[in-house]
Amino acid sequence: MRRNLQFLPFIAVSLAAILLDGVVPLAAFAGEIPAITQRQRTERRTFTDTEIVEGFFKTAFGAEYHLAGRVDRIRKYDGPVRVFADGNRNDRKAQLARIVTDIAGKVQHLNIAMTDDNEAANVLVKLVRDRDLYRTITSFYGSERAREIRSSLDPQCLSGFRKNENYEIEHSDVILTVDNGDFVFLDCAYEELLQSLGPINDTATVPWTMFNDNVSMGYFDVYDQYLLNLLYDPRIKAGMTVPEVKAVLPDVLADVRAWVRKVNNLAE
Repeated sequence: MRRNLQFLPFIAVSLAAILLDGVVPLAAFAGEIPAITQRQRTERRTFTDTEIVEGFFKTAFGAEYHLAGRVDRIRKYDGPVRVFADGNRNDRKAQLARIVTDIAGKVQHLNIAMTDDNEAANVLVKLVRDRDLYRTITSFYGSERAREIRSSLDPQCLSGFRKNENYEIEHSDVILTVDNGDFVFLDCAYEELLQSLGPINDTATVPWTMFNDNVSMGYFDVYDQYLLNLLYDPRIKAGMTVPEVKAVLPDVLADVRAWVRKVNNLAE
């Protein structure tokens, strides 16, 4: 479906500068990919309150590619999230389904799942070949905006969402390439799907988040679990300002720490 860009005011991208040591065979699970296993083995998993809060404010407010609307408010879904995969690669669809299941198990108050019904979905994931990426971006955003995106961002994958007047996200679109290898697909899929849920602003100043164009993960790391669990705590509401979030954040962060510690078997 062609969408007018005014209804998709926020866009996140992952840049193409992802280098691998070698060709990785198709893997059923992210843990079977050496590039991901190595990152998990050396992942930092302990953070101070200040480090978590800083990353949350830098990603939950603002927008990497801002087209319209205010960016000084919390943006999130306020209800179930249903993801539909549109494409011909069943292996990539299966990987995407595992990603969605992983996110669902690690974000406590987020109701997210796959759906086979395009009409029931509020997140559309378009799976395309790399050579068709620019044409797909054009079909979503129009030729003028597509040229701007290509010249300024040179994306390898892309996500955007539209929100209502209460800053509740109503629909997200994610575009992923399927033929650049498993690591690139998983790295893009995690980042863009998570950003389509609200934390749309990339930052180069937080070295532990996948929402940093200089960081490639390929899995749902502990630091970003903190950010998404903060965002989807019921006490953090769509439309909140920075001062409003700060007022409730101490209690929310305490509960989020307990949850992330539990699902990752972290030490006290």
